[in-house]
Amino acid sequence: MSKDGGGLRVRVKTARKRTAQSTRWLERQLNDPYVRRAKADGYRSRAAYKLIELDERFAFLKGKKRVVDLGLAPGGWSQVVRRQVPKAAVAGIDLLPVDPIDGVTILEMDFLDDAAPDKLMADLGGAPDLVLSDMAANTVGHPQTDALRTLALVETALAFAIDVLEPGGAFVAKVFAGGADSELVAEMKRNFITVKHAKPPASRKGSVEWFVVAQGFKGRARPAD
Repeated sequence: MSKDGGGLRVRVKTARKRTAQSTRWLERQLNDPYVRRAKADGYRSRAAYKLIELDERFAFLKGKKRVVDLGLAPGGWSQVVRRQVPKAAVAGIDLLPVDPIDGVTILEMDFLDDAAPDKLMADLGGAPDLVLSDMAANTVGHPQTDALRTLALVETALAFAIDVLEPGGAFVAKVFAGGADSELVAEMKRNFITVKHAKPPASRKGSVEWFVVAQGFKGRARPAD
């Protein structure tokens, strides 16, 4: 490794067994201030600051009692929740294994599994007042396909949130391609008082990710007697 003339930027020499792509990724990581902050602050990933910055703008964490974290791995968002609202119960789910987080119940399974929602709710012990979703489909390299695959996950997460949220609750999710599509936004507006899109500073400029923040859940319509 070497540093440039300014003495600040770390440059990584291409190793024999390292591809040029992985070298660029490593160099970007080493020079990312959010990566350095995450290590210093004890967060598992730089993604923690995306949630922190979104909350600074929209204040959706304050006073929350039960929180669901969809797409938990590696656990940065749940760490933020535990620090900001330490009394809140938190249940998270991910296909990948996640090291234990104090105060967080972790479910290792596919959220699309029919049994997953009920297991999450059982772990949480009651209706959530916040559903977080940092889920994204594995990319295949075709932008339109990747966007559609992630959109399907967001739609599933929203359906879950509408089914389980306490009135007044919030839904925060990662979306791609500049935001959620018009039908998804319309569904959110039918069920929440406010729906906003945002790209926090911690989200890399070259990334296509955005986040949608829906607050003030109106509650589920009760069936007629």
